[in-house]
Amino acid sequence: MKSYEKFFVGGQWIDPFGSGFFQLVNPATEETFARVRLGNAEDVDRAVRAARLALPGFSATSKDQRIAMLERIVAAFIERQDDLMAAITEEIGAPASLKGQTGSALQALQQAIKTLKDYDFESNLEGNVVLREPIGVCGIITAWNWPLQLLCTKIGSAFAAGCTLVVKPSEYTPIDTLILAEVLEAADVPPGVFNVVIGDGPTVGDALARHPGVDMISFTGSTRAGIQVAQAAAVTVKRVCQELGGKSANIILQDADLRAAARYNVTRGCSNSGQSCHSPTRMLVHESQAAEFERYLVEEAAAIKVGDPLQANTTMGPVINRAQFERVQGYIETGIAEGARVLVGGPGRPEGIQRGYYIQPTIFADVKPGMRIEQEEIFGPVMALLTYRTVDEAVEIANGTSYGLGGYIFAKDRSSARLVAERMKAGRIFLNGAPSNNVAPMGGYKQSGNGREMGVFGLEEYLEVKALLGFEDD
Repeated sequence: MKSYEKFFVGGQWIDPFGSGFFQLVNPATEETFARVRLGNAEDVDRAVRAARLALPGFSATSKDQRIAMLERIVAAFIERQDDLMAAITEEIGAPASLKGQTGSALQALQQAIKTLKDYDFESNLEGNVVLREPIGVCGIITAWNWPLQLLCTKIGSAFAAGCTLVVKPSEYTPIDTLILAEVLEAADVPPGVFNVVIGDGPTVGDALARHPGVDMISFTGSTRAGIQVAQAAAVTVKRVCQELGGKSANIILQDADLRAAARYNVTRGCSNSGQSCHSPTRMLVHESQAAEFERYLVEEAAAIKVGDPLQANTTMGPVINRAQFERVQGYIETGIAEGARVLVGGPGRPEGIQRGYYIQPTIFADVKPGMRIEQEEIFGPVMALLTYRTVDEAVEIANGTSYGLGGYIFAKDRSSARLVAERMKAGRIFLNGAPSNNVAPMGGYKQSGNGREMGVFGLEEYLEVKALLGFEDD
């Protein structure tokens, strides 16, 4: 069994102060495959001091110097892409054939370069000089569902801004972050610019959020954990940017291509085993089209290939761990108890699978607003189908949760769809399965978070604004 016992701090691989270990379990086999040392508050303090030591030099680098560094990182990342994907497959059971986990991470780094090239850190506002400067040392806390993509999105923007970092990955997915540290080391990122401390949220995450030497926290995770991070960070009034939970609705208007809508929703809803904050977990179809739409959903769900993530034809692997497996199973049982009708799937593992944290792609019909499976984030391949009579009712249902991360619309008439999109309270609205990209801002309304990531909006989260008055040119 592999044992990971070093942290990357100040440009060196060092022994942690923490003495505990966390066992890593392959969710496809339920077998322990590695262990990792866990840090403590002393490890956080040492990493923050390293980041603060590196900050004056790195924040003073030119835009061209940071572009060159990011280009070196991209080149080194490509060299290790297979290693990174193998680690993620073992950590979370993501199908290796899809390569979406590493591909999206690479695209995030590449977009950071494009954004930086076009960005002006100084502007003139009616004779006043406006400067945008790096905010300082940033604490980065990432989730386990898209570990590398989330991390690269954050570090791309932070490096472009000129910030130094202390990173705490999820203890369930530390290996890809340690490999990324090797990537950055190979790319000659200056010592102290990127530091890694592995540990759990209550110990390492809390210490990082509270640390007076940290100027900003960027967090991705559950709304519950996000509240705890924000409370800890409030002690020092540091900036907090958060991407939290979601319960995204897909409004299928009457002129939509129903089969295309069903295919997209099932595919997206089962992507990463449903462990995505943007997953379209609620489908809203007009009551007159429900029966037809249900037939398409059944057909599309049958095309999902659940199984060994190392097999080329697998499109959906397991969920991350036993706790998540039991949580999702509990929600399936809750849906049945609430009176929803199981259209596809149901409790238990898929047929023919005896071990691993595999869940059947499950779709509930006859779901009513207010049911727990309609209101709460499940974080598994479980979707709810609701019907509506009017567009107003559909929008009301879509906006009727505490979340507001993503939204989806299927329609042929773009004008009608645009009116609906403007009424949906969510940070990103996708029309007819439009592909995601790293230019458009990503973030949430309501309890789905605050701040934005990606593109210019993501870069500016890591910048402070300074006004110079009386310094204009004569």
